[in-house]
Amino acid sequence: MAMTTERIEINPAIMMGKPVIRGTRITVELILRKLAAGMSEGELLQDYPHLTTEDIRAAVARPAWPTRKWYYCPARQILANPEG
Repeated sequence: MAMTTERIEINPAIMMGKPVIRGTRITVELILRKLAAGMSEGELLQDYPHLTTEDIRAAVARPAWPTRKWYYCPARQILANPEG
């Protein structure tokens, strides 16, 4: 089961289900951490040539999406172990 938007994808087969920029293995978490540490959009684009300005904006626009410890977990596992 995968979830996607135009720019962000969540797929259990990619980066353990963390939200990533579609078509890459660049996580939303990485982008947010780099920006929080003071990296500019231009520096991100230079260091990660597969990113676009729109990708970065999509990552920043999704702060409601959990990024840390958000992994794909089938419902039957949650029901079997509600503590995670």
